[in-house]
Amino acid sequence: MQNQGTLRTAFFRHLAQTSPAPLALEVVHAEGCWLHGPKGERWLDLIAGIGPSVLGHRHPQVQEAVEAQLHAYWHTLVYGEYVLSPQVQLAELLAAQLPGLDSVYLVNSGAEATEGAMKLAKRATGRPHFVACRKAYHGSTQGAASLMSPTDFTLAFQPLLPGIRHMDFNNLEQLEVIDTQTAAVIVETVQGEAGIIPPDPAWLQALRQRCDETGALLILDEIQAGMGRTGKLFAFEHYGIVPDVLLLAKGFGGGMPLGAFVAKRELMQLLTHDPVLGHITTFGGHPVSAAAGLATLRVLLETDLIAQAAAKGDLFRKLLAPHPAIREIRSAGLWLALDLGSWDAVQRVIQYCISRGLITDWFLFNDQSLRVAPPLTISEEEITWACEVLNAGLERG
Repeated sequence: MQNQGTLRTAFFRHLAQTSPAPLALEVVHAEGCWLHGPKGERWLDLIAGIGPSVLGHRHPQVQEAVEAQLHAYWHTLVYGEYVLSPQVQLAELLAAQLPGLDSVYLVNSGAEATEGAMKLAKRATGRPHFVACRKAYHGSTQGAASLMSPTDFTLAFQPLLPGIRHMDFNNLEQLEVIDTQTAAVIVETVQGEAGIIPPDPAWLQALRQRCDETGALLILDEIQAGMGRTGKLFAFEHYGIVPDVLLLAKGFGGGMPLGAFVAKRELMQLLTHDPVLGHITTFGGHPVSAAAGLATLRVLLETDLIAQAAAKGDLFRKLLAPHPAIREIRSAGLWLALDLGSWDAVQRVIQYCISRGLITDWFLFNDQSLRVAPPLTISEEEITWACEVLNAGLERG
């Protein structure tokens, strides 16, 4: 086993980097809401790994399901050809929670779910255009990245897909951009990387109506907002609408790589012919990941974790709101953005928190806000301690 210095050197030398200055925390163990380092360090994960660890790290029921599946079989054949129990049980249980959306296409990630849904919309409508919201994030592959505006993260990779139109989230007047050439509208039910922007219910309902009027599909991205984060299993349940296609990932796999796009069976069947194999994936719905996803969904349905999300979010607000350095707190259940007014202030607080054993982060399209999105399993005691550290960091920031 490599020593810490050698491992750290190899990390920078041989692993492709995504930023000039990665956090480079070395993790040797994780359990519950905590990550542990090689020298006894520990950090409270206040961002759930940017979403996937919705039940924390190594949740006992999820780990038991993963271990059981490891003893049965791993990969067998490309997705969709064999009858594999973890996939079937997960799809059946998921469909039972969704009104009318009864066909689940399992993939590896949120970006892949977006890509599959875009292909499905083109196949279903024969139309060339998509409408997305500004400051939304749906993935970094070329199709998903084409939906992104502004182009801070995509300009270097142009040209991307043509025919993408944009509108502002919660803007009723701009719904007119959706027309009879629109294959689908793709929106986050709650905007995440914009810094936690919940929808105006009237806007979301008008969006559903405009899609119905024009024949465009409505694709709701709940890659971050789903799996109990907002206080409902799916965020759209708060607003009295149902999408044509639902995108899931991150927390859906309980810490394992898993995503899905979900629609009515008659719609999804379009991918089976003209051409056959209209969408394929080798590792999508990997049996071990599907077993983890099934266990995660069962835990969420059988416990009161989802019901606790709003109260835990409120506790964060109560303990943080009095601080004058916080200009605004935006939230959706156990998912908060603390607006500090500047990138420098955010970075100072992030670095202070890490030095005290607390991991937080910023947002792609809102770098003046701190991200707070811990595992749903976080305790009141852990929330209280986290807020003490955050408030101390705000004093120094």
